[in-house]
Amino acid sequence: MNTSFLLMAQYNGKAIIPVDDLCRDYFPHLTPEKFVRKVTSGDIKIPLVRVEESQKAAKGVHINDLAEYLDDRRAAALREYHQFHR
Repeated sequence: MNTSFLLMAQYNGKAIIPVDDLCRDYFPHLTPEKFVRKVTSGDIKIPLVRVEESQKAAKGVHINDLAEYLDDRRAAALREYHQFHR
């Protein structure tokens, strides 16, 4: 199954997923502000997109970047699983 395709269905074809929606669906333990801080500091490795140049512009994550992030997290989980269950 293609993660990008599933995300397109989940987000009704939006290319950029707003940070609020992303936190609600994938990072419920973080507020949008905390999520942005973690991304900015490099703790969460996913690029943020600003709709405009302004610091106050709406922020989001491109659907392909989210798909890659989720696929990378899955790959790390599978590696860990196989280390412990061989």
